[in-house]
Amino acid sequence: MRAIFGADPANRREIEVFNKSVRIDDPRKAIQSGIALLNEDRKALGLILKFSVAPNLTICKPDSVIKRGIYSRKRENVVAQNLIKQMNIKASSEKQKCVYLSGGNQQKVVLAKWLLADADIMILDEPTRGIDVGSKYEIYTIINELADAGKTIIMISSELQEIQGISDRIIVMHKGRLVGEFDNANKDVTAEQILRCAIG
Repeated sequence: MRAIFGADPANRREIEVFNKSVRIDDPRKAIQSGIALLNEDRKALGLILKFSVAPNLTICKPDSVIKRGIYSRKRENVVAQNLIKQMNIKASSEKQKCVYLSGGNQQKVVLAKWLLADADIMILDEPTRGIDVGSKYEIYTIINELADAGKTIIMISSELQEIQGISDRIIVMHKGRLVGEFDNANKDVTAEQILRCAIG
């Protein structure tokens, strides 16, 4: 997934996005192509922890806070306040540093920044790792709402129950190869079927 996003080396850089061939050499090109990546390690790769919530929310959409080439802190704060409310992020204000947020709220900040960037394809790598049950439910709700809004969601998870519960289609990969594919529209794919593919 990091290679698709242009963050890791790949043998092939050209991919198809909605039937259009694009070459992605770096994450900036991926963002321009409407692709987002929520990394599995939000603290190291998804957030700038020492920064407050506001710049973390707007970092992928600089034109939301820049007008006529001039950065506006006031504009940034307004954008951040709206996203905090929309995503139900529990923070004292948009000025609170991300390092002091709970794991679930940190994850919601990462999701919110991609919502602001208006990505069409959202790659979510272990989106519920290290967060409490209540926050997991909120993340699942957001994922379903994004899918209902027409966003393409690619979710990677090591939790079989999570995969079974939220996916419409399940793809099993092993050592870089696609080894199984299931239609999960009726949520009836079993763990045994998935594991059988994974272990060959």
